[in-house]
Amino acid sequence: MNIYIGNMAYSLTEKGLEELFSEFGVAENARIITDRDTSRSKGFGFIEMPNQAEAVEAIKQLDGKDVDGRNLKVNEAKPREDRPSRGPRY
Repeated sequence: MNIYIGNMAYSLTEKGLEELFSEFGVAENARIITDRDTSRSKGFGFIEMPNQAEAVEAIKQLDGKDVDGRNLKVNEAKPREDRPSRGPRY
């Protein structure tokens, strides 16, 4: 299951995200979304958990949990919608 994590502290790393979710089972492919110009975290990311039951438990336990002073928003990721291209950046 692909899981969305929002309201993350900007200091949280992909390794830290994997460690947080690995308490509930196998957690892989952690991705923190960054600003393309500054490479700074945008405060949200995704992680995959192949076992559905473990993923559901992780969501239940981590949604609203305080991590580094921020209450995480955790839920099943929705499929990405096709968005029109923003065009060239100048």
